[in-house]
Amino acid sequence: MDFNFQQTVPAAWVDYNGHMNDAEYNRAFSQATDAFIDHIGLDAAARSEFDYTIFTLETHVCYLQEMKEGQAFEITSRVLDYDEKRIHLFLSMYNADGELVATLEEMLMGIDVNEGRGARFPGNIEAVIAQLFEKDSGLGKPKQAGRTVGIKRK
Repeated sequence: MDFNFQQTVPAAWVDYNGHMNDAEYNRAFSQATDAFIDHIGLDAAARSEFDYTIFTLETHVCYLQEMKEGQAFEITSRVLDYDEKRIHLFLSMYNADGELVATLEEMLMGIDVNEGRGARFPGNIEAVIAQLFEKDSGLGKPKQAGRTVGIKRK
């Protein structure tokens, strides 16, 4: 039941500094989030059947190493927390050498599309999320999780 998303850095994602542009890390993490949503059972057919979708409420990205054109990467997931309609998700991007290059922490909310507001996960989706959380709960908090943006003063 492990999740991973694999991709390579296309030329269009490279900026004037010769590395993957910050917006493209967000694109890669967004694509991985969509794949994760499919992975938990909310693929296009299920979203249509249940009139349900997932919105992103908040994200925080940490850029740790450069990625260059053509480099392969893999994104893995950890469920840090959840309730009946939200997922606190942490994604880690690794290069082909297995080095951590970026992370994304995000809060996702399940939405009833007919009501246009947050709603409990449909069907057995919450049970799937619970399984992932249970599997991930013993791993400890990732170093980049829970960070805030600011200048540390001495």
